[in-house]
Amino acid sequence: MCSNVNLEIDRYNYKFSTTYGTYNNDKAINFNKLREDTGFITFDPGLKNTGITKSSISFIDGRKGILLYRGYPIEQVIDKCSFLETSYLILNGELPDSIDIDNFSKKIKKFNFLDEEILSISNKIPKECHPMGILSSLINLLTIFNIKNEDKYLYLLAKMPILASLAYRIKRNLTPPCTDQKSYYTSNLLKMLFSEKNREHKPNYIIIDALDKLLILHADHEQNCSTTTVRLLGSSHTNLYSSVSAGINALWGKRHGGANQEVIEMLENILKSGGNLKKWINKAKNKKDPFRLMGFGHRIYKNFDPRAQIAKKIAEDLIKKLNISDPILDLAKNLEKYALSDSYFKEKKLYPNIDFYSGIVYQAIGIPKNMFTVMFALGRLPGWMAHWKEIRNNNDPIGRPRQIYIGNKKRNIIKCG
Repeated sequence: MCSNVNLEIDRYNYKFSTTYGTYNNDKAINFNKLREDTGFITFDPGLKNTGITKSSISFIDGRKGILLYRGYPIEQVIDKCSFLETSYLILNGELPDSIDIDNFSKKIKKFNFLDEEILSISNKIPKECHPMGILSSLINLLTIFNIKNEDKYLYLLAKMPILASLAYRIKRNLTPPCTDQKSYYTSNLLKMLFSEKNREHKPNYIIIDALDKLLILHADHEQNCSTTTVRLLGSSHTNLYSSVSAGINALWGKRHGGANQEVIEMLENILKSGGNLKKWINKAKNKKDPFRLMGFGHRIYKNFDPRAQIAKKIAEDLIKKLNISDPILDLAKNLEKYALSDSYFKEKKLYPNIDFYSGIVYQAIGIPKNMFTVMFALGRLPGWMAHWKEIRNNNDPIGRPRQIYIGNKKRNIIKCG
């Protein structure tokens, strides 16, 4: 579909073409030559209304609460695919057959070891560092240790859980992780995290399945802050490892991936204070009160985040199957019910997002709060790599936003000092 729009500025008419995505709700005015033709640029803080690329990786319909990976609904991907199969799909565009996924897995296991050089460097990292800072630094080191870029996507898929586990163990003064060539990807991750000297951790299938599904839910999500960061670095032809390292740092922020930790801390505070939900709901509605209800609302979704509904079920099933009592989950479900019965939240379309339930799953598995965002990064890795790959294959121009200058006019220096 193609059409034109007319823009009138100071009585002059300018014609611009439009472009449409697979679904007609993805439609854009092509302002590529706006400054050249009119002298104007668009002003869009946060890039909320600016399409920076064309992509075929994932699709969100925020009004209907739909998320597709390469055209497949997230509900079907969760039900029928493993995390490795999902990674293959996101990286290659199609689902693997049995031979494809077997080869994919074998190639990943080829790099399933901790490099001695990286281990030597990691020994000097202070344990006070945040795991996200450690992970970002270690990923950037891969630029040095895979100079030939041999199977770089599979290499990074193999190294990321090893380095994430190393970050976790550095924080706890534990010995470096031992990898298991025979174990499935997520099972190996759990072993590397939780095995101790002379005692190998034997992951429960229920826990492996829950974590695998949560990684799938994080695998890609259009042009979020960290993905756009990776794409921008890719547009300058920065290498994959440094681009992903930058994506990890973008994800670290509490407005992005760090929100899942803040949700758990909020729920713990509510529980400690007596669990009076009405009090906290009223605080959230009071614009003068600094309290914010973490885990509610999303930039894109104006309906339920489909990932949140799936994560809620994962949390419920996990806790039920493990036969454990979790007052935090009970509180979260009651808070969701209470908030969604309030007209304030309905009118503002503030529904739970994935951060509201993902931390509950991590906590039930035994993953500490400061590792929540690291787990998010592990899940998001296939999407980051696919976007880096896509922008390089498309040979997109280097990202170079404009600005509106509001500083001083030209002035002269009379004297310094």
